[in-house]
Amino acid sequence: MNYTPKQRMLNAYRGIFSDRYPVAPEFWYYYPAKIMGVDMIQFEKEIPFWKALQVTFKKYETEGWGIVFPVSRLPIPTKSSFKKISETQYRQIDTVAIGSKKFSSTIIYDKKEPSWLTEYPVKDEADVLPYLDMLLSPETDFDFKPAVEAHNIVGEDYLLELGLGVPFFDFIACFMGFEKALLYFADQDAAALSDIRDRYIKSQLEYIRKACSQTNFESFCVGCGYSNNSLIGPRMWRQWDKPYIAAVAAELHKQGKLLHVHIHGKCLETVPEFAEIGLDCVCPFERPPGGDVDGLDGLKKARASLAGKVTMNGNVHTVETLIRGNPEKVRAEVREIKAAFIGEPRLIIGTGDQVGRETLEENITAMVAEAKA
Repeated sequence: MNYTPKQRMLNAYRGIFSDRYPVAPEFWYYYPAKIMGVDMIQFEKEIPFWKALQVTFKKYETEGWGIVFPVSRLPIPTKSSFKKISETQYRQIDTVAIGSKKFSSTIIYDKKEPSWLTEYPVKDEADVLPYLDMLLSPETDFDFKPAVEAHNIVGEDYLLELGLGVPFFDFIACFMGFEKALLYFADQDAAALSDIRDRYIKSQLEYIRKACSQTNFESFCVGCGYSNNSLIGPRMWRQWDKPYIAAVAAELHKQGKLLHVHIHGKCLETVPEFAEIGLDCVCPFERPPGGDVDGLDGLKKARASLAGKVTMNGNVHTVETLIRGNPEKVRAEVREIKAAFIGEPRLIIGTGDQVGRETLEENITAMVAEAKA
């Protein structure tokens, strides 16, 4: 049977062998922009992300995954300004008025780097609830048509997933920043925080139901900013983010859909809970120093903890192997991953997060060739 890239990915998510293991480097921003010959401002402002990935996966003849979101319209309109501040940078300021209070955020766009926030909209803890009321308003409108169109155009070229956003801690940190979010979680009564988390879960479950009724996406994706063992630790993850991930997994499976979770950093302490929750795929199982899945022993430990219930995607080191290494080192690392998971269909050979722009072309081709061997 001739499998398409999308079929290989979906089979791996479902624990079904294809003709070979999928190979899915996480190209994301840098490499697609490099291939398309555009700077990062053009990439973010002018090129549909799903399209850039499609071009890149086709070039290297790989499998892959990407995410797309519906167009969301909050009940309160946002005013934006976009101004050039240097030869290589632009500043975007977004402002929304909630009652008499104005919330503003600032994003810097740079020709060489993906955009970043320098100002978060919520500066004071007292403003969290009004801002949450806006974000979680039932009046928010979701237009799924552009996402459906992208899904149809991508077709079998790779697995395009519908974005679910981020876990609960990251949701708060997205509008406060990491440091203030940590202080907010430390300052607030646990019952009050639980109420907010439950509101967020309820809102996300309603979003899932709308998405499933208006689209035909096979898989959904939960992203990651700070919600991992390396930054907030296993205890906070278990208390605040695990219940969210478990709830969306249950709802998606009820709808006949799959769930992919992207989680940075160290993970081995909580990998058994990925199987407990019932996730379909998790990535990227990073090697040290960023992660803790180290070599053959680390991979075997991860496999045992996943218990044949969750697909592992990732683990080729993006810096030490793909950027600083050579083709033979790349091939050896891919062989190590395959050896650890021999006989297990729940494997996608991917990268430990994003492929850097400095990555040598021959290292990418070596990774792909060895994965297909």
